[in-house]
Amino acid sequence: MKRRTFLATGATATAMATMTAPAIGRAAEAKVLRFVPQSDVTILDPIWTTAYVTRNHGFMIFDTLYGIDNTYVARPQMVAGHTVEADGKQWTLTLRDGLAWHDGTKVLARDCVASIKRWGARDPFGQTLIAYTDELTAPDDKTIRFRLKKPFPLLPDALGKPGSNFCAMMPERLANISPFTAITEMVGSGPFKWNAKERVVGSRAVYERNTAYVPRPDGVAEWTSGPKVAYFDRVEWHVIPDESTKANAMNTGEVDWWENPTADILPLLTANPKLKVKVKDPTGTMATMRLNQLWPPFDNPVIRRALLHAINQKEYMIAANGTDPKLWHVPAGVFCPELPMGSTAGLSVFEGKRDYAKVAQEIKAAGYKGEKVVLMVPTDQAVLKAECDVAADMLKKIGMNLDYQAMDWGTLVQRRAQERSPEKGGWNIFITGWSGLDESNPVGHVFLRGIGKKGMMGWPTAPKIEALRQEWIDAPNLAAQKKLAMALQRQAMHDVPYVPLGQYFAPTAYRKDLVDMLNGFVIFWNVRKA
Repeated sequence: MKRRTFLATGATATAMATMTAPAIGRAAEAKVLRFVPQSDVTILDPIWTTAYVTRNHGFMIFDTLYGIDNTYVARPQMVAGHTVEADGKQWTLTLRDGLAWHDGTKVLARDCVASIKRWGARDPFGQTLIAYTDELTAPDDKTIRFRLKKPFPLLPDALGKPGSNFCAMMPERLANISPFTAITEMVGSGPFKWNAKERVVGSRAVYERNTAYVPRPDGVAEWTSGPKVAYFDRVEWHVIPDESTKANAMNTGEVDWWENPTADILPLLTANPKLKVKVKDPTGTMATMRLNQLWPPFDNPVIRRALLHAINQKEYMIAANGTDPKLWHVPAGVFCPELPMGSTAGLSVFEGKRDYAKVAQEIKAAGYKGEKVVLMVPTDQAVLKAECDVAADMLKKIGMNLDYQAMDWGTLVQRRAQERSPEKGGWNIFITGWSGLDESNPVGHVFLRGIGKKGMMGWPTAPKIEALRQEWIDAPNLAAQKKLAMALQRQAMHDVPYVPLGQYFAPTAYRKDLVDMLNGFVIFWNVRKA
């Protein structure tokens, strides 16, 4: 496939026609990384949505006060360091030198305070930190001070969490916008700048190296910690709708990196000696089925529990990542199996042959009246589409009145935030995936909250989960935390805030001349062409 065949199709052709010749020349002369993301980034605000494509976009633009290393330990990033006083109830964070926003203004502590508060209104880990906080202030331009109600040693972990929603630092004028209103102006202090002029919705996003960025002078670049050195002048995200076209673009060298090739395409890519296919996130992806508990039938806990007996995790994992059992793990619960909180407690519900007729009887006896069950299916996310097809077949087998609604991922992300009834444009089920690191503990686990409409889409109410979560936070040691995590998982199998579908390890594909790529999600600093 010739280059013009790929880059001059659909909306991209319009963009190429409207670009000036000098702009094309500059792009050609610059060091450019061409990347194929999981989907288009339709929501730009990493606080408004938990979508990973927005997280990946956000980390290019917005920096964080802390980052994590390869051992999942929080390390200072925008802060030079911190002190802890008053028996753990006062934390003083000091910003490092050289921090500036993309508009040229200096990063000030009050910007960061406003950013923390905006994030803390949406993210479960942030909500917990804010609940522990008596006062959050900026005594001067470089100092951020937390005065806590009681000790919260997880403070750096909260501010440095790499998953959605991450604590993105932004200017005070943006941070003061309601966290329930998505911002569209992208001004951060990170290693890349958003190029709004070259944005083509549904086709392309462009990021340019922030030449004023001052990387952290110490440490080792690992995941989101250490020096963030950008070696590319431009990073172009090319949204390609067809899997085979993505594969051809990789094989012919038209693009450098494909975030998430599907299992059936992997043999074609691994056969190319110029490509490398590798799992970069050792915690994998935890597949999840979210149920809307505001509306029938899944407002009924008996129906939710019955549904577990119809779930064959292995089927979902084969659909997600192929038949190679080295690329997935079952049974998987609500915590990443490889990390300390992982266990098999309560997972016997997924064992044995699935008796769909029996489940159908159970849900009918529980009060299911044949209501339509709206399953939102993202057709531009091949893995999720495959998992949704397994779910659709299962729902039919247990006698549910399936309403299979196909849409793109961006539409799904916006629609899942709506609380209206399924009959009026709402939903009942969607499937997504979380990095295992995001399900490493109950504090940052977005889907393991039980606070109703104050929580994330799906809005489960589960007071026993909330009580166990608080006990875990206050636990005196790791042994106590593990015991409570097991109790939490058993309770989750009773309350069913969501359905765990298994864990898979999805490789990414890139050209072999790309070196020094970091572990974790797709990270665009440190990586360079040899």
